[in-house]
Amino acid sequence: MQLTNETSYANGTVMIVDDTPGNLALLSDTLSEAGYRVLVATDGLAALEQIDYLKPDIILMDVVMPGIDGFETCRRLKADPSKADIPVLFMTGLSELDNLLRGFGEGGLDYIVKPIRPPEVLARIDVHLALARDKQRAEQALSHSPFAALAVDASGCITWLTPAAKTLLADALPKAEMITIGAYLPEPMLAWARQRIGSAGRDSADAYRSNTGVSASIASCRNLNDNGGGEYLLLLKKDAGEWNLESLKDSLGLTFREAEILMWISRGKTNKEVGLILDSSHRTVNKHLEHIFEKLGVATRAAAVAMVLQRTGPAGK
Repeated sequence: MQLTNETSYANGTVMIVDDTPGNLALLSDTLSEAGYRVLVATDGLAALEQIDYLKPDIILMDVVMPGIDGFETCRRLKADPSKADIPVLFMTGLSELDNLLRGFGEGGLDYIVKPIRPPEVLARIDVHLALARDKQRAEQALSHSPFAALAVDASGCITWLTPAAKTLLADALPKAEMITIGAYLPEPMLAWARQRIGSAGRDSADAYRSNTGVSASIASCRNLNDNGGGEYLLLLKKDAGEWNLESLKDSLGLTFREAEILMWISRGKTNKEVGLILDSSHRTVNKHLEHIFEKLGVATRAAAVAMVLQRTGPAGK
């Protein structure tokens, strides 16, 4: 592995895969001066080996090289889930349509036509790095959120899912195994999804619900590709269930109206909103809350809600 220097690199890391010394020198100098760290490999196998130790942010890949060519190198790279997200820009003097299409088919995002023009290279790198980073931010946000979503192809094979969706599927369908990208939806959700996809999801009310203790419903199923193919997005959610107000009031020593108010407060409603729902003034709601706090021995709304959820769970049962 070759690095241009040991300073910090604000713009990211670029790997150049090329067996031509002149191209390597020109690109290395251009990228270093622009603030990039530069990694160099002179053939495809060396590039794949280096990426195991240091993952670049983007790759400039020559097409014609000794050993495996750039297309095959890209294919192997994209076959590894831990490396598949690295953007690959091919560098080539080939202009035949078949060659261009093959590059895109193997997972390349763009072409840089030789002879190399440094300003063009920098512009293309900037654009593709910005897109890749936007995608990473979105994926990280989804990975750390409770948003449960997954994408499947027309056969029901999972092509993408959030951690929350994986957890929800496992909870809703205890017999489901290997819920991961590349696997099929577990039955009986698979049969339902295939039926929905086959009917183009016209019946949006036809939600799937498990019959286990933890229920789940698919809130949406829509085509992600306007031409009628591609992937389908499934949005999952837990059913909140109904609150047993009689049980709540008896267990906490509240009146029925106080139990109602506590239920709506637990669902995130403000005092004013609770008043509108129950056809009461917000002052009346405030007075009821004072009595609720006194009976529960707490001083804040948050403490009251926490006590309720500890006793009843999120569904309020």
